[in-house]
Amino acid sequence: MNRQDAIKDWFNSTYKQRGNLYLRPVKAYFIFAELLKLKPGDRLLDVACGLGRMIEAAQDYSKHLYGIDISDVAIEKAKKKFPNHHLQVANAEKLPFEDGIFDKITCLGSLERMLDTESVFREMQRVSTGKARFCFLVRNSKSFKWVIFKKWLNTTNTKGNQGAKTMEEWTKLFESNNFKIEEIVSDQWPVMKWKRPFNLFNPHFFKKVHSPFVPLVYASEYIFILSKNDDAK
Repeated sequence: MNRQDAIKDWFNSTYKQRGNLYLRPVKAYFIFAELLKLKPGDRLLDVACGLGRMIEAAQDYSKHLYGIDISDVAIEKAKKKFPNHHLQVANAEKLPFEDGIFDKITCLGSLERMLDTESVFREMQRVSTGKARFCFLVRNSKSFKWVIFKKWLNTTNTKGNQGAKTMEEWTKLFESNNFKIEEIVSDQWPVMKWKRPFNLFNPHFFKKVHSPFVPLVYASEYIFILSKNDDAK
């Protein structure tokens, strides 16, 4: 079994055994649509869509929703729940779409698991419009959680190709692949879980950015909002 097949096998097994328990609740995904400024007419592609949580959240914003994932188990489950959206099994390194058709692209918690990020970036840029915006959720190797539980205790998930980088390393990687950094935000879900009890009657709570408890450099994960860097061509 090659490395790609091993990663696919791990995700298939995880989605079979844990299903929705592996993922954040749908309300945690609204912030990505908000940061992307997703509009009704936009075409959204969620790369590594899993069971379709981002697709479900994005239904409040647009009807033109697409998702791909290497896990056939995940896509089978997602298609049963969202039969009217465009979901299919595919590798992010070779997207099955025409050039220049997507206005917004998300890739949440999966980029660090991909084997050839440069091919992934080229494909994302190929299938997106000139004014497209991109949203990536990526792990921080300087976070306390990563340093203590993954590095010191050596519990990194090698089967699922789990990895992490510093904010500086992620920035360099994106910029070297013709992206322009529009915004970097601390992952909002850890903050939301703590602050929610004090904001029970705020209808916009899950759609606004909250101040983190730790400096940005130590955030558990980062939300990168990007655009194409035309000046780099």
